[in-house]
Amino acid sequence: MGLIATIASQPIINQPQAAILTTESIVKRPVVIGDGIAVRSIMNMCLSFDHRIIDGMMAGQFLSFMKQGLEDWTAASIKL
Repeated sequence: MGLIATIASQPIINQPQAAILTTESIVKRPVVIGDGIAVRSIMNMCLSFDHRIIDGMMAGQFLSFMKQGLEDWTAASIKL
């Protein structure tokens, strides 16, 4: 999705998938950091999931894990 410059989407689950995650375009946005405002690169992630298979709490924890991993990412963290 990010390739076509979208910033929000609602991916459709195709059976037998339980969930699908899309990554959107990376755009620069103003964000509050402490008491100041800074420009940061922001990317939305959209997750659709089958509530019969995955609980909403588990889906939220997965998105939180993905967010933390991306925010903490450094070139040194890649293990080949």
